[in-house]
Amino acid sequence: MKTIRFILNGDVVEVAVREDTMLIDVLRENLGLTGVKEGCGIGECGACTVLVDGKNINSCLYPAVEVDGKTVITIEGMQNDGDFGLIQKAFWENGAVQCGFCTPGMIMSTEAFYRENKDREDVTEEEIKRALAGNLCRCTGYIQIIDAVKSLWKK
Repeated sequence: MKTIRFILNGDVVEVAVREDTMLIDVLRENLGLTGVKEGCGIGECGACTVLVDGKNINSCLYPAVEVDGKTVITIEGMQNDGDFGLIQKAFWENGAVQCGFCTPGMIMSTEAFYRENKDREDVTEEEIKRALAGNLCRCTGYIQIIDAVKSLWKK
């Protein structure tokens, strides 16, 4: 067992983990953050996406010991004073949520993309599609999701 210490959604946490434990298991089982979903367990669906030091990663493939000393943000950390954050609001307003299973991962991938591009005015639909390429959705057909992401630049 190894004790890791990291910032999770703004709070410092310490957890004892085995070297082979994946981050998704620590988040869900040790810390009770069930917004992180395991869809495939092999990094193909994106339902487990979280941000580690601002970069989107598949937590089902990411060893928990690797977050020692880093900052992790999950969907639970995206709220704004208990209300929807900017991206969550865009998804809601554009009907980009159906069953909701993929939504946390989609929002986290969008957050990473938005952080890198928020000051640009020329974000293209192709760039948005590439940013979301690691996330699968079986319900929406992606149109509403892409519209939600595009709306972040309509000011």
